[in-house]
Amino acid sequence: MDQRIELRHLRYFLAVAEELHFGRAARRLNIAQPALSQQIKHLEKIIGVELFRRTSRSVRLTDAGAAFQPRARDLLGRLAADLDEAGRVGRGEAGRLDIAFITSATAIVGERIRAFSRCRPDVQVKLHDGFTVDVLAALERGTADIGIVRDADERDDIGLSPLTTERLVAVVPADHPAARADHVEAAALATDPLILFPRSAGAQAFDLNTQLLRDAGIDVQAAQECSNWHTIILLVATGLGVTIAPYSVTTLLPAGARRLELDGPPTMSRIFMATRRGDNRPLVQAFIAASESVTGRGHNRTARTQ
Repeated sequence: MDQRIELRHLRYFLAVAEELHFGRAARRLNIAQPALSQQIKHLEKIIGVELFRRTSRSVRLTDAGAAFQPRARDLLGRLAADLDEAGRVGRGEAGRLDIAFITSATAIVGERIRAFSRCRPDVQVKLHDGFTVDVLAALERGTADIGIVRDADERDDIGLSPLTTERLVAVVPADHPAARADHVEAAALATDPLILFPRSAGAQAFDLNTQLLRDAGIDVQAAQECSNWHTIILLVATGLGVTIAPYSVTTLLPAGARRLELDGPPTMSRIFMATRRGDNRPLVQAFIAASESVTGRGHNRTARTQ
């Protein structure tokens, strides 16, 4: 005989324990009374003790049955909760979403997480910041579900959806000769030390940032390389060099730094949402939909270029 306790054993036991009558319990369960009695006897044989005292006139719980009743109810309750949780995760209503992002897109990430959390309040969002190349690698490894990247290289297994564009500007020390105007030619920065991200952080982004300098005949060699824009801007403010930066990271500059428009046609930097191709999981699709709702409200306007 099979010695495994099954869920039906628990349901049958609880029905009899609550009704204290095999006939009523059988009708409640919509099964025949002899079948119910047989299943209760099977359960008692598996456990090794009687759960009910039966007479021709009454049914009552034994001490073992009374002890087992709340445990059986708890087991079924926890199973129901677990099944509900699994269903909610499968439908994208709960679970965990890992988002990897570049720090220069923090504001964009924040507004999309707020929109996502309004419609999926029970989803735990975990954030991981890094270079564009790190974000793409996390997506490929499966340690991130969503990526926010800047000027990313195309990859066969990664899909890129544009979120916004913004122009690149120069940032110079406040006492720089060019700081007396509100714009500058790239050639005027030829003799200044450059403070940049390493090219290994994202080749396309690095090349885009330095294109105007190279077009002006400047040999692009970074005097300092840093891992985030906040540090780069602070180093510029202390007079250690100049940089070319996305407009959004220059909106709150320290006193020692000045933002200057670059002469010539604006060079535009693009921010993308990155996902694994074919990733149709409900949580991922829910975040994409929330992001699109932000775009639809006009929060994702292209940065001004005048």
